Amino acid sequence: MRILLFSGKGGVGKTSLSAATGTRLAELGYRTLVMSVDPAHSLADAFDLETGLFGSKTADPCQIADRLWIHEVNIQKEIKRHWQRIWSYLSTLLRTSGLNAVEAEEMAIFPGMEELSALLYVNEWYKQGRFDVVVLDCAPTGESLRFVAMPTTMKWYMQHIFPVQRGVLKAVRPIANRVAPFELPPDSYFASVKELFGRIEGIDHLLADPRVTSVRLVTNAEKMVVRETQRAFVYFSVHGMTVDQVLVNRVLPEGIGDPFFQEWHSTHARFLKEIETYFAPVPVRRVPLFRHEVLGLERIRELAAELFGPNEDPAAVVRTERPYSFRKRNGHYEVRMQAPFAAKGEVELFKKGEELVIEIGTIRRHVGLPNSMTDLAPAGARLEGGTLVVELRETL
Repeated sequence: MRILLFSGKGGVGKTSLSAATGTRLAELGYRTLVMSVDPAHSLADAFDLETGLFGSKTADPCQIADRLWIHEVNIQKEIKRHWQRIWSYLSTLLRTSGLNAVEAEEMAIFPGMEELSALLYVNEWYKQGRFDVVVLDCAPTGESLRFVAMPTTMKWYMQHIFPVQRGVLKAVRPIANRVAPFELPPDSYFASVKELFGRIEGIDHLLADPRVTSVRLVTNAEKMVVRETQRAFVYFSVHGMTVDQVLVNRVLPEGIGDPFFQEWHSTHARFLKEIETYFAPVPVRRVPLFRHEVLGLERIRELAAELFGPNEDPAAVVRTERPYSFRKRNGHYEVRMQAPFAAKGEVELFKKGEELVIEIGTIRRHVGLPNSMTDLAPAGARLEGGTLVVELRETL
């Protein structure tokens, strides 16, 4: 099974491009599911399905065309299926703080429930072989990063905190419940947590395997959006995930000559050039602004025709290498970048703001740095079997 994860700033068109990708995959014969992991679901709206404002028709995989299903995670249904014991305890606990029953039940839906539910489904479908491709229409960038970081966080919690917490509470619960102003969680609560973790175990390896999972960043040719896309690129690299495409959506067509759009043409041209430079060698695709709203299956097919060539397979594995990675070793930080044709004496590097700029001959790469490395300075570079390793250290 292939997993294609679409991420980007809110409003850039992730849902439309996810839907177009899923539609093309289904036409090529793949059993395809497009899954919305954004709490503000708009996938059913994109396909112009007849659902209510808060309809639950797509709360389970809903087939809308031959070999094409969509699924919008409905947290209320997921609570009944997977979170009942955990949610019941949390809502009871919150009621003791003075919240009324309705407020407590709403507050007990804690951040991450939807993301964990989605991970649970993806892991099960992978094991079952139910779908050939799952296209994930993720929430805006920040929530997307929480989505991909959650398996690692949960794994650490289950290995280090969960056993101690469960053991201590089991020992003190009989006494503590007599004097505490609230009831400590019962053992069934911990059993539910353990069961849920067991069902997502292994998903971290799927997300980090570039032969299974590819990240596709959606952006617009505007400064604020490009900056967030650059940050997302860094964050996904930190998490060890491979970005195999950058999709620049709603590019103003050249044929529009109205003076009103002259500055927009100039802005798009400037940032398209920056996007090509920054994300190289990751392929960058341009998707034009349509005359009309992309709504309904037929118009989504039109978008797919603009996005892909007639014989192109969106599920093909085109990149398995990560453009760069970060590591901490022996007290200093390293940036590692694939540079198989570089030779000693050809490499130059310098720091520019929060970026490391690497020049190899006529090739220039801008590497955005994570927060922990932005105040460091280059201290040296070496080649290790086709990999350029740049050391970063604190300045004295």
